[in-house]
Amino acid sequence: MTSPSVTATKPQAAAPAAQTPLAALSRPGHDTGLLLLRLVLGLTMAGHGVQKLFGWFGGGGISGTGQFFTASGYPAGDAMAVLAGLTETLGGLGLAAGLLTPLAGAAVVGTLINAIAVHGTGSFFAPAGFEYELLLTAGAAALTLTGPGRYAADRFLPVLRTQRPAHGALALALGVVLAAVMLLVRN
Repeated sequence: MTSPSVTATKPQAAAPAAQTPLAALSRPGHDTGLLLLRLVLGLTMAGHGVQKLFGWFGGGGISGTGQFFTASGYPAGDAMAVLAGLTETLGGLGLAAGLLTPLAGAAVVGTLINAIAVHGTGSFFAPAGFEYELLLTAGAAALTLTGPGRYAADRFLPVLRTQRPAHGALALALGVVLAAVMLLVRN
């Protein structure tokens, strides 16, 4: 007879090792999705930048874009065209390559905040709406906060090898502050 306080115990199966949050996010599907988002958003922004800088893809070039900036109330329209063109081109290419992703994303966010302000928020949907700019802004902000994924040049930079939320948050804050400064110089 066995005592009620003594029971046979079966060996416990080893619990599966808990995945860390970063390990759970570095699945191939996640990284491929981030790559797709980076490529589409980054190359779209780079395309807008070269429209401003070189007049490619039906753009106005520096002169035409400078006239637009002057008409929109910015001082030194040609200088603003160069600044916007470089920011869009370099920020877009940085996102596409996953290179310096927090800064590239913040550059795109800052530029698009100005685009939304200039375009106006009178209507949400096209042709007079700002949903396109808002979608690009949200995508760039998401990439800035999440990081570029495994298939990115940032993996070769020790400081950016792993995504740190603080990098993304600080970069976004910088992009928003610089966008606000640019809006303040606008008439």
